[in-house]
Amino acid sequence: MSGGIRVTVEFPAPAVCPVADLSERANTTISDVSTSVAATDAADCVTEFLVDADAVPEDYDDPVFEYADRHLYRVTHDADADCPCVCLGEFETPVDRFFAHSGDLEVVFHAESFDQLQTIVGEFRDRYPEVDIQRLVRAPTGGTSRDTVFVDRGKLTERQLEVLQTAYEMGYFAQPREANATDVADELDITASTLTEHLTAAQRKLFADVLEEGS
Repeated sequence: MSGGIRVTVEFPAPAVCPVADLSERANTTISDVSTSVAATDAADCVTEFLVDADAVPEDYDDPVFEYADRHLYRVTHDADADCPCVCLGEFETPVDRFFAHSGDLEVVFHAESFDQLQTIVGEFRDRYPEVDIQRLVRAPTGGTSRDTVFVDRGKLTERQLEVLQTAYEMGYFAQPREANATDVADELDITASTLTEHLTAAQRKLFADVLEEGS
């Protein structure tokens, strides 16, 4: 058994998504969302989400329920609508978490295997060319407690990757350290302060994946 993969994907301004649309209209963040899975032969999709009461435009539909400071809204759309949650529903894969902000949509879902993940991602790229695979995390397998995280090196610029690799190969990160910042900077023909800037930026991007920041 593969153990499965948790996937975080971002859709910049999806054309069909009431949650993302309201996040843009209300200039707010929506993260408390629940939705039904839309299989190919299913009825309409139903989505509910909570929004800060003060953020909702006056011309928006009435809420289903009103809490003290937030309102619960429910929207329904056809199961064949071209939205990300419906696309996932075609693979009988529900959305685990939503995060909508300024019209963009981020979803977290679980793929059973790499084969399924590749099929879903291929479908995403066909339907939503601007889709961005943010993070992949594999579940522990074989009875071990390993926590495997897929780090996206594509987040680094070519220069950041070069600086990081050079520092690593020269033993900058070894204990005890085999090369200091001046040594590595001289090798790269840059100043020590520039080296530090590149290393800090690269490490921040990689740590975001390792620590699952924002997921």
